[in-house]
Amino acid sequence: MKAKKRGQKISRRFSRFSRKTTDQTVEHIQENIIERVSHIRRIRLLILEWSLLVLAIIMLSITQAFWYVDSYSTEGWAKGGTYTEATLGKVSSMNPLFATTSSEKVLSKLMFSTLAAPDYSGHTGPALASSITVDDTGEKWTVKLRDGLKWSDGEPITNADVLYTVKVLQSSSVSTSYSSNLSGVKVTEEGESLLFTLPAPYANFSSALNFPILPSHVLSEVEPAQLLESLFSTTPVTSGPFSYNASQNVGTSGEKIVYLNKNPGYYGGEPYLDSFVVHAYLSTDDIIEAINNGSVTATAELLPTDADEVNSSLIERQTSLSAGVYAFFNTKQGVLSNKTIRKALQSGIDLESLRAPLGDEPPLNYPLLASQVDISKYPELPEYNPDYAKDAITKAKLGSDVKIRIATTNAGYFPALAENLKYQIENLGIDVEVSLYSPGQEFLLNVIRPRNYDILIYEIELGADPDLFAYYHSSQANESGLNLSNYSNGIASDLLLAARSTIDPKLRAAKYESFLEHWVEDAPAMGIYQVNLSYFVGKNIRTFSEDDRLVTPVDRFVDVSFWSTEKVRKNRTP
Repeated sequence: MKAKKRGQKISRRFSRFSRKTTDQTVEHIQENIIERVSHIRRIRLLILEWSLLVLAIIMLSITQAFWYVDSYSTEGWAKGGTYTEATLGKVSSMNPLFATTSSEKVLSKLMFSTLAAPDYSGHTGPALASSITVDDTGEKWTVKLRDGLKWSDGEPITNADVLYTVKVLQSSSVSTSYSSNLSGVKVTEEGESLLFTLPAPYANFSSALNFPILPSHVLSEVEPAQLLESLFSTTPVTSGPFSYNASQNVGTSGEKIVYLNKNPGYYGGEPYLDSFVVHAYLSTDDIIEAINNGSVTATAELLPTDADEVNSSLIERQTSLSAGVYAFFNTKQGVLSNKTIRKALQSGIDLESLRAPLGDEPPLNYPLLASQVDISKYPELPEYNPDYAKDAITKAKLGSDVKIRIATTNAGYFPALAENLKYQIENLGIDVEVSLYSPGQEFLLNVIRPRNYDILIYEIELGADPDLFAYYHSSQANESGLNLSNYSNGIASDLLLAARSTIDPKLRAAKYESFLEHWVEDAPAMGIYQVNLSYFVGKNIRTFSEDDRLVTPVDRFVDVSFWSTEKVRKNRTP
């Protein structure tokens, strides 16, 4: 009973306290807030200043938080992923010695390493070789392989592989673009090194060591003449940044997809990418469709004029190559064996008109690039004079059945150049026949080797350093050589030999100046343009650096080990 009364007493006290507190609160609100609302107008500026101050403090806090995050992390490139590149031309063989189409050359560069290769600056340096040295005579070159080199099947890469590859390249039953550079070269094993003994001094022989090495433990029992048809051409053992995984034919026309896996044992370092896919298309229209719908990551097969057809989400990188397109005149057979007719074409062809559709491709008048050698004075080219050309052709009294055969591939600007050249020559009074071929082994065997043309529109690699021996020395005017004009001039050949054996840059330049005078006078070829590489790729993709100097298109893969398809944030390490 007493507890009940005590509880009631406490309850009454709490109620009185609550009412008192409520009354005081209402009185406080009335006095300090409601009654003072009318004063806000007089202090509104102060309120605004304090509000802005509070907002500024909040913004500074957020900024500081972001800055603090950036101070211990950075944006980098992720490892893993797949890079898919669209290439042009059939993949008839994956043996790198017989790579002729763009697709085959890309596969060769990705899967096979060479003794020497162009570096980021475009100069030739060691690749599989750890060192390349030359004696005082310029005739003996010593090459030592890196330690721990391995093929994709785990077998070591040894001197025996180099000796075997050189033997194949020097075989009379094998004709490749690498063969001429090793003509007359003897290779012997000297302890752990290889000694290349040249038939004559060659100041730039290290560039001739840029040929892919084949695995002797796989191919030693295969005759050189049978290499192209061997199983190795479809399932190769490799040494490059990527190894062969599988291939897939698309349809029956020759389109193919080749799947490559990264090679953890690659001497240049394990690639960031897990895999690289080469999709070999047969037309640029198919490539444009593929890159626009995202089927491929990038392509180097399109021209600047194709940019309007490419998705705007992609970027185009343009880099000049050490390569040129020429019209080679066959000086040994057919109507152009007559120097008078060649000189007439030299004067009667309007180069400005011929180059008009080429866009940003730099014009090229001579067989050398200005970046290769410092020529003080170039010989003057004949001025455009169609009347002189027509008169010279008339006086030559060519038969009515005489026809100039122009041969080229159905790629890039070449068909348009051939048609323009045909139009101009026919206006000078000579009938012209144009033949277009698919680039590849068939074109090499049926057109290039037998010199089955009067004029060949063709792209040649000019190299990092000047050396015109392969293209204009008389000894290379045969089926296995690259003298595409069949040009033969004893004095010019001697000048080329002297230039390639001269180490002093000024003396070498003087030799080339004299050669250029003969080249212009004899007119074995006509320069058209220096080649640009247009590379279309996604914006958030890491590929080759734009600072790289590319000698050939496939030199874009010089740093392929660091290519990536995805960015990530990484914590900074102390």
